[in-house]
Amino acid sequence: MSKPIVIPFETTLRVRDTCLCLHVQRAARALARKFDDALRPLDLTNGQFSLLMSLNRPEPPPMAPVAHLLAMDRTTLTAALKPLEKRGLLTILIDHADRRQRRMKLTPAGHALLAQAMPIWTKTHAEVDEALGEGVPGRLRGDLLALA
Repeated sequence: MSKPIVIPFETTLRVRDTCLCLHVQRAARALARKFDDALRPLDLTNGQFSLLMSLNRPEPPPMAPVAHLLAMDRTTLTAALKPLEKRGLLTILIDHADRRQRRMKLTPAGHALLAQAMPIWTKTHAEVDEALGEGVPGRLRGDLLALA
């Protein structure tokens, strides 16, 4: 039987303190909780808000660009659409030019819910920006875009 490799605890501490992936994940979870809490009175999660907002376009978008914007695969997007479609917030249409392709469109109820959510999102976003301090939110967005 071979002796197990033991990674020193100091290595664990170094990873804890320096791992960008860990820190971005922790920050993302904290932000998600903050926006989830804020949007809860509308029975909406931050992910659902982002999905609905991604459909707020002059023309119903196909799935691929929405999945790309939200950094999801199409299967995950399809699963995320189902509860919103059941609530009557969006419809999934067959593309007239390519019947294999689907397009997503907000319903009047979806537009109304986004209109209710926007003041909540704006207030919560302003709180996050203020907590980060002047100049930091723009720089952070730029850095995150560079990573994505």
